Amino acid sequence: MNSLRTMVMAALVLVVTACATPSGNLGGTSWQLVKFQGGDDTTLIPDDKAKYTVTFGSDGRVSARIDCNRGVGTWESAGPNQLQFGPLALTRAMCAPGSLHDRIAKDWPYVRSYVIKDGHLFLSLMADAGIYEFERTQK
Repeated sequence: MNSLRTMVMAALVLVVTACATPSGNLGGTSWQLVKFQGGDDTTLIPDDKAKYTVTFGSDGRVSARIDCNRGVGTWESAGPNQLQFGPLALTRAMCAPGSLHDRIAKDWPYVRSYVIKDGHLFLSLMADAGIYEFERTQK
């Protein structure tokens, strides 16, 4: 009876750990922004893709460069194609006019899903508010 209880507990630990671990599709990847397509047909293209990057750690941590600022936080994927970011601890430098910083920082908590297609990562905002398109980078 004791060994059965031990096996059940071990199985539960594995299930909980698997559920809490970020999706293997994103962990260990790094991306740079190609464009933002708003739900209102607004298209925003960065002046330099390399100034807008996001790196997903395999441990559920995320790091981001949003123009002249850098940040760290957490991410999780509770199911297929689901994505949610935790709060982003972000530096507060004032970026140059035309920066996408304010838009991205405002949208960050509203990302709810993702799709990887043809080497691009698409992050969708809740309520069809828009989609951020990224391309893979070398870490």
